[in-house]
Amino acid sequence: MDSQESAIHYVCTRDEARALVDAHSRFWVSNCGCREGRGGCSRSRMDVCLMFNVDDQGSGSDKKEITRAQVEEILKEAEIKYLVTRPFRDDQNKAVTDGICFCCDDCCGYFLDPTDKCDRGKLIEITDLNNCTHCGLCVDVCYFLTRTIVEDKINVDRDYCFGCGLCVAICPEKCIDMVLRQ
Repeated sequence: MDSQESAIHYVCTRDEARALVDAHSRFWVSNCGCREGRGGCSRSRMDVCLMFNVDDQGSGSDKKEITRAQVEEILKEAEIKYLVTRPFRDDQNKAVTDGICFCCDDCCGYFLDPTDKCDRGKLIEITDLNNCTHCGLCVDVCYFLTRTIVEDKINVDRDYCFGCGLCVAICPEKCIDMVLRQ
């Protein structure tokens, strides 16, 4: 898909999000428009719409400049609460990433509205099912429904994987990796 056909949002892993943050020196945050529109979120705080461009309006209210330490707090919150990192592109130049949304299945429009578009990330999961204990922890954080339990075993449908890497982060057996999508 070329940049003209790309959706505004795409999915990336925490490490990829960290690299996007590290490429910038100034940051702004606003409340998440999805969280505001739904009266909050049961999973995380409201102010998680991170922007790299002063001209970006964000999706919600209360935009303000924040410090690198405050950005680190947002990244930590995303890690602890298993939020999907969904960077967003500049409206005029889709080759430029203007910021990152931190999303979940409780309040975020993308997960609640099947018509909302989002591009898959560059990476995809690969699971070593021989070392998997089928504990199901990865199923709980897979908002894309890639991972399910079928007859007490993990079932992985990679066609649904968007490449967020949350399954890797939660797996106690370390039997999931992220690899380049073919």
